Amino acid sequence: MIQHVVAQTQTNEKVAIVRKTTLNYLLWLPADYKKTNSNTFPLLIFLHGSGERGDSLEKVKVHGPPSFVESKPDFPFITVSPQCPAGTWWVTEDLQVMLEQLIVKYRIDTSRIYLTGLSMGGFGTWAWASKYPGQFAAIAPVCGGGDVLFANRLKNMPVWAFHGESDPIVPVKRTIEMVEAVNANGGTARMTIYPGVGHDSWINAYKEDSLYTWMLEHSRK
Repeated sequence: MIQHVVAQTQTNEKVAIVRKTTLNYLLWLPADYKKTNSNTFPLLIFLHGSGERGDSLEKVKVHGPPSFVESKPDFPFITVSPQCPAGTWWVTEDLQVMLEQLIVKYRIDTSRIYLTGLSMGGFGTWAWASKYPGQFAAIAPVCGGGDVLFANRLKNMPVWAFHGESDPIVPVKRTIEMVEAVNANGGTARMTIYPGVGHDSWINAYKEDSLYTWMLEHSRK
């Protein structure tokens, strides 16, 4: 759990503006983490979709990496899955504070921090990486979309995006336009479009063992 407090004082009128945010998250540590006190480990952050918002972390275990890490003791990533409060959207500043606290608390290899998310979390992945492009070694947004105006910030970012061709909720063009915009700015983003698949393309995406191998091939300079 993190608590993020932002305070601003307007001295002329002596008005204080305070915003307090709390984020709960699931944490999974690789089996080897407890066997040593010196090694650092890659970090994978997963952002869930709108259906998993709330105050019960059990809901976060429904899809994506938190749904299978407990059955894969050899999964090599420290895996963190925050929960977005009910009725809200992912806020990149809050997520960044969470990440900064994680780096202090756990033995994270800061050159190998990876970000992925589905649907609302796919949008959050594009947004967070666009705002803090130097933070991540690679990102994998699933059935999401972003702002093409910021695509130039991702030209040096390894990107592998996923989407269902027949997605009725988030049109596949949202992924296509982001990947094309990144590459138009000199990037090398790639995408996998699943023919005939609807919004739940995350089922296919997170089964791709090559996704995690691909992530580990990249590190932040």
